[in-house]
Amino acid sequence: MDKIVKGVLNFRQNVYPEHKDLFGTLASGQSPDVLFITCSDSRIDPNLMTGTVPGDLFICRNAGNIIPPHSNETGGMTASVEYAVAVLGVRHIIICGHTDCGAIKGALNMNALDGLPHVKEWLGHCRSAMEIVRERHDIGHSECIGHEHLDEAIEQNVLQQVQHIRTHPAVAAKLATGKIDIHGWIYNIKTGGVRCCNHNDAEFHEFEQQYATVIERIQD
Repeated sequence: MDKIVKGVLNFRQNVYPEHKDLFGTLASGQSPDVLFITCSDSRIDPNLMTGTVPGDLFICRNAGNIIPPHSNETGGMTASVEYAVAVLGVRHIIICGHTDCGAIKGALNMNALDGLPHVKEWLGHCRSAMEIVRERHDIGHSECIGHEHLDEAIEQNVLQQVQHIRTHPAVAAKLATGKIDIHGWIYNIKTGGVRCCNHNDAEFHEFEQQYATVIERIQD
């Protein structure tokens, strides 16, 4: 805790005074433009990697950056997505996976998770992604998926979560009226690179290619 306590003291003494006006504005409400869904992994910092400040991102985190398909069963992710879209009116949803994801490592061999029943049940929402990897490489269900397929499984998981979030009524309504965009990202921890897709894509593209039009506009 020493590092945490020292950090809070530094925030109160130095960081907060420097940004006092920003926090004063945020004290009465928020209006983020982006819902950012990512993994709980300690190596991911959404604000650092996107160059944003408090108030810019509505952030949801969980093991494996998972969004369960919509159902009548209420959960934290379902409520957060509904609130971000229907109340806050976010214009963009980013679902961000990452390299070396421990959750997806677990999903590669679900039988090894018998001692972690809640983790195992949660990672069941990755099943369709794992089935795609099995089908592509002719891996039987009696076998675990090899670590050599981890990167592919991480990508497929993001693609499947993009499809899951489209089943949520608030999201479906905004998509149908062109009021929201969904982005899938894979963040490479080692290189800092980001690969991307949109909700209609079946594969990922380099960041500069995916956002070429935006980059051209902001650099003019």
